[in-house]
Amino acid sequence: MFRLTKFLSEIDNPTPVGVRRDPPGPVVIWNLIRRCNLTCKHCYAISADKDFPGELSLEQIFAVMDDLKTFRVPALILSGGEPLLRPDIYEISRQAKSLGFYAGLSTNGTLIDETRIDEIADIGYDYVGVSIDGMADTHDKFRRLEGAFDKSMEGVRLCREKGLKVGLRFTMTQDNAAELGDMLDLLDQENIDRFYFSHLNYAGRGNHNRKDDAIFQMTRNAMDMLFERCLEGIRKGETKEFVTGNNDADGVYLLKWIEKNYPDHAEHMRAKLVQWGGNASGVNVANIDNVGEVHPDTMWWHYGLGNVKDRPFSEIWQDTSDPLMAGLKSRPRPLKGRCAACCHVDICGGNTRVRADQITGDPWAEDPACYLDDDEIGIDENSATGRIKMTPFSASRKAG
Repeated sequence: MFRLTKFLSEIDNPTPVGVRRDPPGPVVIWNLIRRCNLTCKHCYAISADKDFPGELSLEQIFAVMDDLKTFRVPALILSGGEPLLRPDIYEISRQAKSLGFYAGLSTNGTLIDETRIDEIADIGYDYVGVSIDGMADTHDKFRRLEGAFDKSMEGVRLCREKGLKVGLRFTMTQDNAAELGDMLDLLDQENIDRFYFSHLNYAGRGNHNRKDDAIFQMTRNAMDMLFERCLEGIRKGETKEFVTGNNDADGVYLLKWIEKNYPDHAEHMRAKLVQWGGNASGVNVANIDNVGEVHPDTMWWHYGLGNVKDRPFSEIWQDTSDPLMAGLKSRPRPLKGRCAACCHVDICGGNTRVRADQITGDPWAEDPACYLDDDEIGIDENSATGRIKMTPFSASRKAG
């Protein structure tokens, strides 16, 4: 996750540059259930409205929570599928809060209604994230359910009325890029606390539909708009937060934007971005899926590290005998191609490894969704390092 508001605040209110420190334990995104009432086009879990066998019991979840607490995991993001379809979601949430975790609820919002909002508010989630992928018609097509937008927005409003911190998650593709401005206007109109801009990642249905990924110029235009709207809000004293995810090239692109618009701040900004260090998969962010399998992050469901039914999470997470985990935890990572030659790899950390894996079968190849030009990352145009192109998904290919 790239905390855009935090970095743009450095323009007018610079803070000292510190040493990069990893937290004691990773943030854990926990898919408690795979069942969902929607079948979204970009769902990494390939959820559906049916039961999936082998999911963790309440007793098993509580035991894992105890291990996570001992391992000093700071935050749990309770997700799905649709987590509100799990009958014991409130018991799980209360236990998370009682153990002192930061507890976030990641939901499609359609089930947050008058019958549920009081219990949701009583639990006191630290954050409720609701996925909205465009205005009504576009969102409903993404979600494959007519009326999904209205139901989700009603859930957002109920959360706001109860004083919960709530945010919108927007995944951009070619199909909805033109509605980013409308989404940012919606943020203002509804007085929403956070906007999470997600690039498409190649996992699950998102991998099957990767041909819809935004072209580079769309992404650059979107980033320009986000930078401008975010900085404008900061200077107005607004408290809403802008973050991006699933493309750590955003940090390098911000540096280039600062060099162009605020050149006197470029040196300081670069130092702050290096302190951040980019992609956190396998280090500062982890995933436990619905059946207890541990993954480097939510986009790696095709690659398991071990199961919490068999070994404690803390043991699985620290086991670098797995070659993928050994590489992810290395600094620098064992990158190849264009990513290895990049002069800003200390900012992005090599970006998103799962896209490289899905396109090429090699997790250390370049990320094909890096939208920066060769000259922006210090690669000579005459270099033999060519670009790997995104190819549409094919079930017959091993990679993808």
